[in-house]
Amino acid sequence: MCEFMDNSIVFGIHPVSAVLEREPENILSVWLLESSENKARELAGELENLGIKIQLVKRKTLDSMTDGANHQGIVIKIKSSKQAGDNDLLDLISGVKKPFILILDDVTDPHNLGACLRSADGAGVTAVVVSKDHAAGLNGTVRKVACGAAESVPFFTVTNISRIIKALKELGVWIVGTAGEAEKLVYDVDLSGPVAIVMGAEDKGMRRLTRENCDELVKLPMNGSVSSLNVSVATGIVLYEALRQRTVSAARNV
Repeated sequence: MCEFMDNSIVFGIHPVSAVLEREPENILSVWLLESSENKARELAGELENLGIKIQLVKRKTLDSMTDGANHQGIVIKIKSSKQAGDNDLLDLISGVKKPFILILDDVTDPHNLGACLRSADGAGVTAVVVSKDHAAGLNGTVRKVACGAAESVPFFTVTNISRIIKALKELGVWIVGTAGEAEKLVYDVDLSGPVAIVMGAEDKGMRRLTRENCDELVKLPMNGSVSSLNVSVATGIVLYEALRQRTVSAARNV
């Protein structure tokens, strides 16, 4: 991976627009493709109005900076911010009446993480939690796939997933893990209260300790020839089932 491809690099129309909208003060540099299309040029114009110098470069420069990803002709560098961690998460959750949390247990593919963040944003998730080690972080690829959700969904990197699950339980959060061998379907459990949905890694699912600390295990019905779904697809299905239940519950309580 090239030296530029780190958590401070953001590329693509939607991710750059999200940063410009929410944290323009953190933008340090801008690289624009010489022959870029109107949308990228419009963005660059807005950035230039903030007093940020625009560097016109060739495609091979942007390709190098983004490891050949689809940068759409614009790349920015932002200030590296302090990662929100264990205490930040618990402080947030303690102030929320019915938290709705997504915990990703060792999801390492940045494309999957980006897609999970996008679904989390759409479903109105309170927080997304990943482990500090052996998991994808918020790099440029994640932000590009998330299409702006990486800037809108509270994201927490914790030291130990099992430990944070125990801490969430003490705050009254019900922990629901997903596992292919579970007896109950996701549609058969109550996800309308304070809940954390735990999704396992792409290849091996949840780790043993994570699984043991869940209050309940659920699965998705698999009626075809394949035995499992991609983690980001499964995450979207589970989150939207939870959203459906929470919407129905809220309507009943009006």
